[in-house]
Formats: sequence, C-alpha cells, structure tokens
Amino acid sequence: MKSQVEIVADAIDLVRPSIDLLFERTNRQELHIVVMNPRVKPWEATFEESILYETSLGQPEKWTIKFDQLARQKARQAWRNQCANINSQLVHPASLQEDDLLFFGSFVYGDIVVACSGVEQWYDMLISGWIAVAIEQLMMHEYQTIKSKAPGQQTFKDGQ
Repeated sequence: MKSQVEIVADAIDLVRPSIDLLFERTNRQELHIVVMNPRVKPWEATFEESILYETSLGQPEKWTIKFDQLARQKARQAWRNQCANINSQLVHPASLQEDDLLFFGSFVYGDIVVACSGVEQWYDMLISGWIAVAIEQLMMHEYQTIKSKAPGQQTFKDGQ
C-alpha cells in the first residue's frame, strides 16, 4: 500500500491538469496547498505537527503575497473547527478567533482537511475540494486492494 504522503502527492498530480486549466481563468497562476493529516485530531498534536503535506505551484520565489502562510492559516481554521472555513465566516462567525484569516479556501471531506491560497478564494476552495475528494478515493482504492489481496488480514497497516 502507498503511504499517506504518496497518496496525497498522487491526488495532487491527478487533479493538476484541472488546476492548470483553471489557471487560465484565475487572477494569477500561483498556489500553495496544505493537507492536514486526517489521522490526527486537534487535541492530539499541534497544528504544525499535523501538517501532512505542503507544496507550491507557480513561482513562490516571486510571490509578493505569502500564499504559504495564508494557506496554513486557512488550514488551521478548518482543522480546528473540522469544517471548511467558509462555514465559520459566513454561517458561524461567532467561532472566529483573533487572527483568523478573513478569506476562505479550505475544504473538509470526512477527516481530510485541505486548504489552498493563491487565486480567488472560491477557486482556492474548489481546488481544495478536488484534492480532498481525490485523496479519499485513492485511499479507498488502496484499502479495497488490501482487502482483496489479503482477505485474512484483520487490521489496517499503512504502507503495505
């Protein structure tokens, strides 16, 4: 079985053609992506320890805005609340904390939290959603493959 990090990288590669096509309609072609570890809950580890994967698209060395920091802030808020940060901003603003970012762009799918920053916030959220769903379905494929190849195996083992 692939590791979680391999699956996340594979998911991003899988949706990358759609991201590149979307870049033709966005305000820039820069993006930072943060994926939280779905196996770690906010009460079990620090935010920094819980980041599973990060990557940048475009030319981060030329950024005039720190999209990596903005993506981390979006991810922190979504991970803490276990819901996309658009929910906190538009439906439940009482949960906003000091220094919470006022832009959305995260997506929560089950226990998977993905956040992006670099393009318009609604496109950041769209890309985050693509990645989150791709991660879950690639993991589903790995899980079903394990079950079919080792039907007597009783517990989940990462990386097999």
